[in-house]
Amino acid sequence: MDAFTAGILQRIEMTRSDLDHARRTGDDYLADVEQAELDELHRLAAEHGVQV
Repeated sequence: MDAFTAGILQRIEMTRSDLDHARRTGDDYLADVEQAELDELHRLAAEHGVQV
């Protein structure tokens, strides 16, 4: 696994965790921000052929 793939997968994992935390604590604004970030990371991964 190259550095880009490892990095994007790590960022996706961290963002999912942050999104889960925001949802659990009822922080709707932060959940929206984290969801947007996650969507962008998934788009970036797909653009570069990274399987998520």
